[in-house]
Amino acid sequence: MAKTTLHTVNVSFGDCDPAGIVFFPNFLRWMDAASQFFFMECGLPPWRDLERSRGIVGTPLLEINTKFIKAVAYGETITITTSIEEWRSKVFVQMHRVTRGDDLICEGREVRAFVKRDADDRERLRAIPVPEDIKALCS
Repeated sequence: MAKTTLHTVNVSFGDCDPAGIVFFPNFLRWMDAASQFFFMECGLPPWRDLERSRGIVGTPLLEINTKFIKAVAYGETITITTSIEEWRSKVFVQMHRVTRGDDLICEGREVRAFVKRDADDRERLRAIPVPEDIKALCS
C-alpha cells in the first residue's frame, strides 16, 4: 500500500468567493501545501536544507489535473489525503483526494519532478532522476 498523509485545512471566509464557496485556486494552493507536508512526513528536510545538502531545489509542478465534485464553504474543515500514484524515471505523479467527512470534494493529480540548478546557468532548473532513497522513504 502506498504511503499516505492527511493534511487538514480549516476554510476561512477569505478563502471564498462572493457566492460564499471556496474560490477554486485555493484548492491548488492547499494541494501544494499537502505535497510539501507529504515529503516532510516521509522524513525529508525542508527544501532549503535539501538544496544546501544535496542541491535539490524542490519538486516543481509540471502538470495538474483537478476534478471538482462538490462545493465547500467557510467554516468547514477539509482533509487532503496525499500519496504518490506513480514513480517514473525523472517525474512522479502525486494524487490528492480532498474530503469533507465522507464526502469527496475534489481530486487532483500532479506531475512533478525533482530538480537541481543547472551548473552553467543557475537560473535554469533541470529535472534529475528520482533519488532512490527518497523514493524508498515515500513509498
